[in-house]
Amino acid sequence: MATPCPFYFYTVEIFVSAKLKVLPQYIIPKQALTALAGKLASAKAGKLTTAVIKWFVKRYQVNMAEAAEPSIEAYESFNEFFTRPLRKGARRISKADFICPVDGAISQFGDIKADQIFQAKDHQYSTLAMLAGDKSLAASFQNGHFATLYLSPKDYHRIHMPCDGTLKSMTYVPGDLFSVNPTTAQGVPGLFARNERVICEFDSAHGTFVLILVGATIVGSMATVWHGVVNPPRLGSVNTWTYENQSISLKQGEEMGRFLLGSTVVMLFPEKTLNFNKAWKPEKPVRLGEKMADTIKL
Repeated sequence: MATPCPFYFYTVEIFVSAKLKVLPQYIIPKQALTALAGKLASAKAGKLTTAVIKWFVKRYQVNMAEAAEPSIEAYESFNEFFTRPLRKGARRISKADFICPVDGAISQFGDIKADQIFQAKDHQYSTLAMLAGDKSLAASFQNGHFATLYLSPKDYHRIHMPCDGTLKSMTYVPGDLFSVNPTTAQGVPGLFARNERVICEFDSAHGTFVLILVGATIVGSMATVWHGVVNPPRLGSVNTWTYENQSISLKQGEEMGRFLLGSTVVMLFPEKTLNFNKAWKPEKPVRLGEKMADTIKL
């Protein structure tokens, strides 16, 4: 019998290690922990709140010079601090057809293979699962393009438009609340299609696209500029709001939503729509406003 090569054992070791690292997340009460985190983050506790924010800024090396309000003492709650706006001119909007909508890091990006989106080595998930079973919408992205961007605790947590768009619908999808960090992405199958999420569907000059806010452990809530806070309450079923008769249009670079504590954004685009920035690669840090892609010139 042939002896397996060392690469085989290395691959098995990585796979098992990733599984073991995420095992506690299957056990902890994620919903209760997230609800508690949301209450604590919204609390206005005076000096205690200020002390927590100071610790956070130091721990995660947050650049307060970029904030519209750089004084830590000015924030009455942790949520106010976490969703702080940037000062004017802190981000330059590139002259590109599609810009990066957030500060963060690239998890994965590229082409959708038929209906499969790449999550991490040995892990894919379908557009149908990601879009909560909406077959018509999922068909729009057959062989299309995707980008998954991870927002770490230190990042600016408002989300902006990658291009001009007119809002068609928003769908809240209940789900798990696994962490969405790179380790979890390697160890939890179908992570982004399992977690709670808010699917925002837009019409654009480049066709239909979706921008999906993915929830996670201790992400107290997600909000959009047209709706306000979407969760809580955490509804037990899929809920859809339609806006086709309301003419809600947002320009490239305008804010469209925010996370109360960090998470991930997933974008889906139709086939033969765009060419990604050649400088992009997985794990690369990215900033709001930098070039994400240009349209494919046919």
